[in-house]
Amino acid sequence: MVKAIRVHELGGPEVLQWEDVEIGEPKEGEIRVRNKAIGLNFIDVYFRKGVYKADSLPFIPGFVSFF
Repeated sequence: MVKAIRVHELGGPEVLQWEDVEIGEPKEGEIRVRNKAIGLNFIDVYFRKGVYKADSLPFIPGFVSFF
């Protein structure tokens, strides 16, 4: 099990929740990377506040899907 910050409702930093998430095994052509430190962009604040619409709730800040 890995941990991730997830947003279940829109709002300030108090809506950020540190949770266990299931990521499954890597598929063919994928690898698993362990991050020691990460950075987020200011746009993630806009998604958390609801200025920009996230695809769905809950979402993980910093996770971008282009497909």
